[in-house]
Amino acid sequence: MILLSHSISQCMFKKIITNSLLVALFATGCKSQNSSSSSSATNTTSISNRIVVNRDISINKDNAYNDIFLDSAAVENFIAQEKLDDTLSAAIRSFYNVRNFEYSWFTSTGLIEQAFSFHSLCCTDNEKDVFNKFLEKRLDKLRIPDDSTVTIDPKDANTVKTELQITEKFIQYAMENYKGKDISAAELGTYIPTKKATILALADSVLANNDGNKNYAGINESFRLLKESLKQYTTIANSGGWSAIVADKKKYSLGDSGPGIALIKKRLQITGELAGSDSSGSFSPELQNAVKTYQLTHGYKPTGEVTAELIKDMNTPALTRVEQLLINMQRMRWMPANITGRLIVVNIPEFELYMDSAKTILFQMDVVVGAEGHNTTMFSGNLNQIVFSPYWNVPPSIVKKEILPGIKRNKNYLDEKDMEITGEEGGLPVVRQLPGPKNSLGKVKFLFPNSYDIYLHDTPEKGLFKRSIRDLSHGCIRLSDPVKLANYLLENSPVWTPEKQDSAMNSGVEQFVKLKNTVPVIITYYTAWVDDKGILHFADDIYGHDTKMAAKMFSNPQ
Repeated sequence: MILLSHSISQCMFKKIITNSLLVALFATGCKSQNSSSSSSATNTTSISNRIVVNRDISINKDNAYNDIFLDSAAVENFIAQEKLDDTLSAAIRSFYNVRNFEYSWFTSTGLIEQAFSFHSLCCTDNEKDVFNKFLEKRLDKLRIPDDSTVTIDPKDANTVKTELQITEKFIQYAMENYKGKDISAAELGTYIPTKKATILALADSVLANNDGNKNYAGINESFRLLKESLKQYTTIANSGGWSAIVADKKKYSLGDSGPGIALIKKRLQITGELAGSDSSGSFSPELQNAVKTYQLTHGYKPTGEVTAELIKDMNTPALTRVEQLLINMQRMRWMPANITGRLIVVNIPEFELYMDSAKTILFQMDVVVGAEGHNTTMFSGNLNQIVFSPYWNVPPSIVKKEILPGIKRNKNYLDEKDMEITGEEGGLPVVRQLPGPKNSLGKVKFLFPNSYDIYLHDTPEKGLFKRSIRDLSHGCIRLSDPVKLANYLLENSPVWTPEKQDSAMNSGVEQFVKLKNTVPVIITYYTAWVDDKGILHFADDIYGHDTKMAAKMFSNPQ
């Protein structure tokens, strides 16, 4: 698995950000480019002190990570209105001084990825009071489809209040969980990057940080291994990367020969899939094995053949891979670090689910995730119910876009799909699909309450799992082996034996089973990770999340 199992599989969400709050991974990258930031860092002390750090005026609209700014008076008004104590007030002032009052959680187009990451990590069954009703309503309102846009007014009172309340919760969270630790407000202020840097400057800075990054790497094994990979790929990029492969054939396989094969060998030797220095134009068994390794670590079926698509992937510049590693290292900072019990992890770009228990991967399975426009969302929750022979309550958007046009084309559409209308809401019919062989949810679904109406479920379309790229659903996550997951989750139940589960799955009568102990579910979006065998993997940025973050992090995004 994605060594998420080591970085995630070690504590529940109460101490989510772990000792990662002790370090500012990318702060050094910012500080190395501006003396004001360095000066601010020099004046920082523990969060428990009331010293306010200097304002970093080098951050501006042209180089800021987020493109909107707060009025400093708004921060003071918030502190006064909320009657915050001196310690928290000083921490909030320092937090925004180090960012030159750049918004932390918003851009001009809405909340950033880290805002939802912090929210989803905090709002578990044990921490429902972390975010108040105002924040919950605002976050729900701002959960817009990826193909929609909003415009954020940085002076809007609700936006300002939402921004400052999240910051207040973030600082309180750190203060509560890390008493006695030397966490500075400046470090918290740069926990979300403050401003853009060139890719290699940031990479060199991260690698040269012998304090924060070194300490964090000791806490988070996944991060440490990604940092090792960053070192390898930064060295390659600083040396000029690799030459583009110019193919003289549409496909290469064992026994072929040609000048393009020599280029393929050189490319795989640089990144380590192919050992030795063979530069001949012969497609050898060794090259075939190296190609299979590359395919396995880049989301392809290991055929051992080199296609035009694979060559295009191999020609991805080394600098782009460095960018990808830095983005995923940033994303990793918002993962829990010490879950000791059972855990389900779904990595969206990998199209894979892992069942983890006590730091051990018990099994994994292929999944289907949301197609572009129906994106599966990154969040966390607690699986608490299994539903056998489920109804499918068709979402209004699907009723409008698919069901109504289907009825218009074919008056028997509902009968043929085993669907029925149960009422009307908002001018649309309320439609559900009956349990049975045609049901889109298959024989079983797994619920973990969330605002996105996303869950795990079976599917009658088993052929989808034969595909390498599986972003094909309306947003929920389809499982290749849901029976295995149900059997595992109920393995200690004296009532729900595998035989009874099988009967319930085929009964055609919907039955809900509440789990005695909930199981954390984390939906992640890693396009670069190191697995439990120490092997680096890359995946395609299927939703464009990396592209969006790159535009914010780097002055030279790829």
